[in-house]
Amino acid sequence: MSSDYRVVLAGNVIVDLVIDVPSLPERGGDVIGTRTELYAGGGFNTLTAARRLGAEAVYAGLHGTGPYGELVRASLAAEGIGLVLPERSDGDTGFCVALVDGGGERTFVTSFGVDARMTSDEAETIAASVRGGDLVQVSGYSLVMQVNGPLLSRTVASLAEDVRVCLDPGPLVADIPAEVLDPVLARTDWLSCNAREAQLMTGMAEPGEAVQVLRGRLRSGAGIVVRADKDGCWLAAPGSPDIVHVPGFPVNVVDSNGAGDAHVGAFLALLGRGASAYDAARGANAAAALAVTRRGPATGPTTAELAALLGEERSRTLGLS
Repeated sequence: MSSDYRVVLAGNVIVDLVIDVPSLPERGGDVIGTRTELYAGGGFNTLTAARRLGAEAVYAGLHGTGPYGELVRASLAAEGIGLVLPERSDGDTGFCVALVDGGGERTFVTSFGVDARMTSDEAETIAASVRGGDLVQVSGYSLVMQVNGPLLSRTVASLAEDVRVCLDPGPLVADIPAEVLDPVLARTDWLSCNAREAQLMTGMAEPGEAVQVLRGRLRSGAGIVVRADKDGCWLAAPGSPDIVHVPGFPVNVVDSNGAGDAHVGAFLALLGRGASAYDAARGANAAAALAVTRRGPATGPTTAELAALLGEERSRTLGLS
């Protein structure tokens, strides 16, 4: 299987400030948090999931000067993830506050920093850094930004045909302007989204029906993955008329944060290793299942951990053992 590939994130790595609270405060009120954690989040979770499965991973996004930027760079370095752009000196990296109530429901407030203020020169540097054979991951969180969205859309649309583009449209997909989203969809080789996002894009609640509609929005030969948590995912592989359900793995869920990112990162890493679409999707389902058994966002498994869950025969197929 090929090892000459990279997973490149053309998106954002920000900082997550996660606070456990017994319940959300009423308007104008206050509650005492019971646990607080601060760590790199956003696209970091996808890059980490790919890196832990042996892929070379590269962050082609913005990072600032200040405590959050330092945390992001230190976290990327600890995972062996490379950088494309130098740090920006005109501000810090952004952050997201996640309030987790007693029932496990998450409520988010995001404040972007320099990561939302890309320049044309930076977009050109990102485009020039991409190599043939790379798998470029694009997030809807970046496309929805007023400044970054149009720049990234043009960058992605201009990538050479020997670059594989994967789009994760994200929960704000309905807010991405058509003039930004449509050129990216036209260049997308793999679309990976969850069932809610698929419904937002198609109006179809049933994942299989949503995949059929999504095929009409992508170019010929593109593949689609619709993630469905414990139910696995639905797969439309390039060149195949069939829509296949790929079963998930039953596990005890501890923390579902970052499961989708782990799925995307693992899927790209396994595709890069030469796995078939079905085998990569099955492996990604396993990676996401392992991720939710641990607390925190960047909980994607190592190659050995994934091989243990998949079993010897499937692991050999994926080149994991």
